[in-house]
Amino acid sequence: MARKPASPVSDDSFKENTPKGKAKARAEAARKEKMSRAARRVEEDPEEDDRKEDDEDEDAEGEADEDEEEQGASPHGTKRVRLNAEGDSAPAEDVKPERTKTLPRDTDGFIPGSIVRIKLENFVTYDAVEFRPGPYLNMIFGPNGTGKSTIACAICLGLNFPPAVLGRATELNSFVKIGTDSGFIEIELKAPKGKPNLIIKRTLSAKSKSSSFFLNGQAATGREINSRMAELNVQVSNLCTFLPQDKVSEFAHMSPQQLLRETQRAAGNASLTAWHDTLISAGKDLKGLMEALNGDRDQLKNLEERNANLEREVRRYEERRQIERDIELLELILPFKEYTEAKALYQEAKESSKKALERFQKLQARNAPILDRKKEIERGLSDKEKAREAKKASAKKKFETIVKRWRDNESLESLAEDLKNQLEGIRSIEKTRKQEMERLKRSIAAAKETLANPPEREDTTKLREERRRVEIEQLKQKDRVQDLQAKQRANVEEESRANHIINQNMGYLKQLDDASHRKLESLSRWDRDCGEAVRWLRQNQHRFKMEVFEPPMLSCTVPDNKLVHAVEACFNASQLKTFVAQCEDDYALLNRLLIDTPDALGRSTRIHTWYRHQSGPPSAQPMTREEMQQIGFDGYALDFIKCPDGMRWFLENMNLHKTAIALNPNRANGNRAMELVTREGGGKYIIGNVMNSVTRSRYGKRLPQNQTYNFGQARNLVSQAVDEDEKHRLEKLIKEARNKLDMCKEEAEQLAKEDATIRAESKGFKDELSQLDARKKVVDEIEKKLTNTELRLRRDTKQLKDLQSAPPVDVERARLKGEILSNAKKRVSVAKECFTLLRATMQEQAAATRFGLEAAQIASNKTALEALVKEKEEEVAKAKADFQEGTSYFVFGQDTVKSTIMNVLVVHHRYEVAKEDSKAKLQISKAKLASVDDDTREQFRVMEESGEVADKSADDIETELEAKRAQLEMNMHTNAGVVDQYKRRQQEIEALTEKIKDREKKADRVARSIKTARDNWQPALEELVASIGKKFSAAFDRLGCAGEVRIREHDDFDKWAIDILVKFRDDEKLQLLTGERQSGGERSLTTILYLMSLTEEARAPFSLVDEINQGMDQRAERAVHNSLVEVTCKVDSGQYFLITPKLLPDLDYAERMKVLCVNNGEWLPEEPGIGNMMNMINAYVQHQTRSNASM
Repeated sequence: MARKPASPVSDDSFKENTPKGKAKARAEAARKEKMSRAARRVEEDPEEDDRKEDDEDEDAEGEADEDEEEQGASPHGTKRVRLNAEGDSAPAEDVKPERTKTLPRDTDGFIPGSIVRIKLENFVTYDAVEFRPGPYLNMIFGPNGTGKSTIACAICLGLNFPPAVLGRATELNSFVKIGTDSGFIEIELKAPKGKPNLIIKRTLSAKSKSSSFFLNGQAATGREINSRMAELNVQVSNLCTFLPQDKVSEFAHMSPQQLLRETQRAAGNASLTAWHDTLISAGKDLKGLMEALNGDRDQLKNLEERNANLEREVRRYEERRQIERDIELLELILPFKEYTEAKALYQEAKESSKKALERFQKLQARNAPILDRKKEIERGLSDKEKAREAKKASAKKKFETIVKRWRDNESLESLAEDLKNQLEGIRSIEKTRKQEMERLKRSIAAAKETLANPPEREDTTKLREERRRVEIEQLKQKDRVQDLQAKQRANVEEESRANHIINQNMGYLKQLDDASHRKLESLSRWDRDCGEAVRWLRQNQHRFKMEVFEPPMLSCTVPDNKLVHAVEACFNASQLKTFVAQCEDDYALLNRLLIDTPDALGRSTRIHTWYRHQSGPPSAQPMTREEMQQIGFDGYALDFIKCPDGMRWFLENMNLHKTAIALNPNRANGNRAMELVTREGGGKYIIGNVMNSVTRSRYGKRLPQNQTYNFGQARNLVSQAVDEDEKHRLEKLIKEARNKLDMCKEEAEQLAKEDATIRAESKGFKDELSQLDARKKVVDEIEKKLTNTELRLRRDTKQLKDLQSAPPVDVERARLKGEILSNAKKRVSVAKECFTLLRATMQEQAAATRFGLEAAQIASNKTALEALVKEKEEEVAKAKADFQEGTSYFVFGQDTVKSTIMNVLVVHHRYEVAKEDSKAKLQISKAKLASVDDDTREQFRVMEESGEVADKSADDIETELEAKRAQLEMNMHTNAGVVDQYKRRQQEIEALTEKIKDREKKADRVARSIKTARDNWQPALEELVASIGKKFSAAFDRLGCAGEVRIREHDDFDKWAIDILVKFRDDEKLQLLTGERQSGGERSLTTILYLMSLTEEARAPFSLVDEINQGMDQRAERAVHNSLVEVTCKVDSGQYFLITPKLLPDLDYAERMKVLCVNNGEWLPEEPGIGNMMNMINAYVQHQTRSNASM
């Protein structure tokens, strides 16, 4: 059966569907206000339009990349962000452009990009449908399941946006109507003025995941469609402009940063996103540059500090190098100066040396005979002295021999004294020998007596055999002890295992019987966060002022199992897992610890919390107890729940005190229950396993309406049944373990008795061994005594024999006398030898004295001759001095001429030496000049030409050279590597300084680019958010609540965010909108109010929200609807789609809005257009008009 929205295809659908008078007044007032506002708008010239269209194209291109990143499968093609002249993505102009909200509106009221027509075939619930929405608010309503949300799906998929935007099926073929092979979506979009509309058709196949596009009848690619959508600024992927039913909850889950991005895309200045992207990328670049710059600066500072530490050593090195160069220069100058001076002195002394040599030679020839006599006397003196020394040496040698022989004589004399003493003590020795012989004889007799009559003693062989027998018995007993200990250990281990099995399975049994534990385990499997939060709460209740109740699944029980299914049907999943606080401080602390921060569990969690201030008694119940009994009801759901007192306020807020339950459907009167429940407007009641939700119609006769559904068996509040098989298995294991434990105890007692017996036997063995050891000790002592006696007998017998065999005294006395006589003869021989040597020594000493006197006479003669020679040599000395004076000038590096040089050969030799030395100095100077570097050679040349070298003598230069060498020694040697390191580091400092300058310039450029972009972006953003926030706060004020929209700034531009803060109760503070803290209705209300506040600033050609009013109370829903009509039907508003399953009575409507009603049923016509509701209404009105006229 076809399902088609019964909506018109003609333009007549612009008319209002409510009474005219009231709507006309409101519409007239709205028209005047919009006309006055339109009059204030500045009309733009064609060039300005073209420029702004280009800007919008650029913005769409910039957003393409963002969509790719955020959606993962964006329909937009990836485009490069355009750059301005400076190379960044900021707008090239600094002048703030005039904001253009939408493209120019055509005469038919449509903005380019708006949807003019939608046609579907075999798409989800539709067989075939075609309808035309209006250019302003389009309210699409109809019963659930008729295909309202399918229209949102068609818009998304038909314009080539990914299925992920919808939050439903992810495969395209899933959207083809079941039972058909293919389908299509055809959407006609308004084109800019003067251009034909865009007709986009997308065909789908049930057997393939692919699809094909047609643009104005021609085949097209998805990239072409994406390009056209970007040109028209269609933003289906933005939750701020397109909010499908399954994505409503995700709006509250959007991060504040994502909300800012989507808000910028949806509204405000078209360049906001481009500016923001520039700030993000440039901010990251600047941050990287500053980090690198700070690193370079730190490195530069480090290098400079390290080089500063080396500067002193480098200066010392440079000073040393200068001294070395000075020394090198002086060492070059000195040989040249020495050569110059030596050459001048050599030439001067050469002539005078010749004259002195001639005079010296004449004097030397005249004094030659006297000198020869002198030499002859010196030779005779030398011979006498040698003879004297020889005699003295011979006499000394003989004297040493005499001393040695005299010492031998003293040794012989000492031996003679010893022999005399032995001879005198021989009598006392004999007496002592006789006494020792008598003692030994007595000792030998006693020992023989002892050995002949030994004491009685036991047989050691028998003792050893007895001990061996006892030891064998003891070893056998040890084996029994080891076996016993092994049995005891095994028994203890078996007993320990039995105890462990008993304790472990007793614990398992306790857990099996513990319903609370079973429920907690079931909750943890269902919701891990909730289970961990319960365990944390049980350990941290002391941190709260009042008790925080665990979720109803744990804290609530239904004692009557017959009622538990009905009671659990009154809860939804979130309510069963909600933690309930009793005061606002505990509620805030619970949210902060478990939801907002990771302080409690190390991570943030998604749990449900609840607190409401109890300002009065709960609302009245729909039926009295008597009325319930009369119509067969058992009571209210809250009556059957056992829970803490503080939990009842939460259950009353769930209206469990107003939900009546009747277990027996045959006894309950459902019609009467419906009447009683709807007295106060509506409510819920349960009959059997059917939940009835009753409301009273707001139209016509206001008859009751009942929505029912069947519920199944309870799974959470029901007590978990004990697994009897598991329980029996555990009990069996415990019983077996206890039996085993009893057996182990009996075995232990038996083993203890056996152990006592073995210990007694062991004591007997030890006592017996002790007695055997004592008897053995007695025998050993007797044996030891006899052995010692035998040894003493043999020793004394030997000593006695030695004493008896000693020679007689007379023989010893004769021997000593013979030795004394021999000693005396040796001493006489030594005395004779000494006398002979002494006489020879005296003779040689006399000869030495004689030779000494003769030498003294010769010396006296020599002295007289020398006096004679002295006179003759004075003239020779004078000549020699003159000669030496002449030759000393040119003998350099040689010793002074000896006073004994008497021949001319020496003079000529020294002359030649001086000559060669001068030549050597010349060669040294030349070699030194060739070895030095060019700088030193040039410096020497300059000094030589200026006469500076000639002004100084060689001594002056040498003195200066020594001073420089002393300075060099005082200057500590510095490693040349340190200097190389200093210079290399200095080069690094220079390069790094240039690098820092370049980076500072680049950072300045980026900072200026950031400032330019921020000066454009931040004021525009603040203006946009201020405008949104003003409308948002006003909307909340009208509802008696509070709301605020703020910009959250951050150093990193990608972390800038928009925070939505709301407050729904007077006793609350403004709280950040999250996906967990607020209820579903509160989140929906906040979402639609924000989107409404955004509408006037929107740039997208159309927006859509699907069933945003779910969960709202009637007051909020009415206010939201009226505000939405007002905002979206203004003269400059864009196209808006509002999909809703219900309508409240007496809502506001506007002439510009269009109502599209989706009907379904068996009586819908098969032919398109026949069931046009607007045509049917018009026909009815005309018929009534004609009928009234005819009357």
